[in-house]
Amino acid sequence: MLQSVTEQVRDDRVAALVELAVFPDPEQVEQALAFYEQNEEAELLAYIEQGEMLGVVGFKPSGDKEITITHIAVDPGSRGLGYGRGMLLDLMVRERPERVIAETDEEAVDFYRSVGFSVIGLGESPSGLERFRCVYEADEEE
Repeated sequence: MLQSVTEQVRDDRVAALVELAVFPDPEQVEQALAFYEQNEEAELLAYIEQGEMLGVVGFKPSGDKEITITHIAVDPGSRGLGYGRGMLLDLMVRERPERVIAETDEEAVDFYRSVGFSVIGLGESPSGLERFRCVYEADEEE
């Protein structure tokens, strides 16, 4: 079940999951946490099962009936079990966007492909990592 944790972004467990979604640099982690504190439209949701926080997904509106995934992470011990996919699907049911956008690196691009996102290469970032824009267009029946 997805539950808002935007107000608890500094909680150790929430912050640890957000840290998994960014480059492991204390400055990047701080920027990610501050993003949710400073942007009223942004929301951070945690996937909680049997009282255990297994993952987080953050997003913000980015257009009419469009949202952008800002962060997504699953606890390493729970990866590969469908929690990431489940969080995205639950988010889409909750928000009902027509389009979902994410930007990611080579490590996570196959995850987005497996969920049905189309992928466009963006080239290398200043840090030298290949970046990708992932877009999901919802069908009217979805």
